[in-house]
Amino acid sequence: MGKKIDKYIIFQFAKNFLFALLCFITIFILIDLFETLDKFIDNKVGYGMILEYYFYFTPEIIKLITPVSVLLATLFTAGRMVNFNEIVAVKNAGVSLIRFMAPLLFCGILVTLISLYFNNWIVPEANKKKFFIERNYLKKNIQVSGLGRLYFQESRNQFLLMENFRDDKLSASGVSIQIYNPDTLTRLIKRIDAKEMIWENEEWILIGAVERTFSDDSELMSYYERKKLNEISGINKISIRPEQITRRQLKPDEMNYTELKDFIDGMRKTGQNIDRQLVDYYAKISFPFSSIIVIIFAMAISAGTKRKKGLAMQFGMSILISFIYLGFTKISNSFGYNGDLDPLLTAWLANITFFSVGAVVLYKKNY
Repeated sequence: MGKKIDKYIIFQFAKNFLFALLCFITIFILIDLFETLDKFIDNKVGYGMILEYYFYFTPEIIKLITPVSVLLATLFTAGRMVNFNEIVAVKNAGVSLIRFMAPLLFCGILVTLISLYFNNWIVPEANKKKFFIERNYLKKNIQVSGLGRLYFQESRNQFLLMENFRDDKLSASGVSIQIYNPDTLTRLIKRIDAKEMIWENEEWILIGAVERTFSDDSELMSYYERKKLNEISGINKISIRPEQITRRQLKPDEMNYTELKDFIDGMRKTGQNIDRQLVDYYAKISFPFSSIIVIIFAMAISAGTKRKKGLAMQFGMSILISFIYLGFTKISNSFGYNGDLDPLLTAWLANITFFSVGAVVLYKKNY
């Protein structure tokens, strides 16, 4: 008997989830199409390219609307059972509410596991191709002059500055490397200024560089037409790589889990503040778990809703709770970005809080 009920609930949830997902994707694409249609026409983009653009845009849409689709699927599945008195019948048969919602939690866990992979690897790769179409066909987000005014703290007393970096040529212009006394950090002991610094064979090459070494009463100057950076004495190894420079301009949503981790490790080695990046890093894991959270809340609302009230109140309350959940997440993230809260706690705070509240409500309704 229990297995039949479980299969029935899982089937109803899957049907409602896929229907909600399809509806939201369609609505999302239509709204975006109306907003972007003038750009497609102005740039004479063909139908094939438009289809390709939205093909690569769809994974990002799925990522954003999955929690809402799970919410509505749970709502309609549980609400239907309330309307047909199926939950009452199951309770009278001696099945607890917690046991009754086990198939829904199973579905939520399954969606979460799929989302963990989908959001962190499929979505970033699709976004890269979507942005490529935007830059080359819609003339959006074009960087003509490269990345400008870049600053890196390579170690406690070593600093690297670049006036401009061209990611297409893997070269930087207006380069300055400054090394200070490690004891005082106030006296400049070495400075290298180069017209250009290029990336060749996995190492940096200085072009038109002037090296100045300062002592208490003298200055030693050397000129290099072309010189490998690691061949100049007195300089710590430059750990920054071209891809790391480019990634500094990317948002976390454009990097997969591994790329973001490597990027944070690179920033940590150079002594930079990584609170914001750590929050986004941990959020890549915590966000998919929102599917389980909304199932708990939807069940807590539906299980206690009388048949006469129907789905309207359930829908309204669930949407309201979803907005509160997302708002709470944004507010807690802002504290993490500022360093007021631990990044790991910040990313999970909304999940912990709402899971606790939802679990308490379900427990009270179960007993």
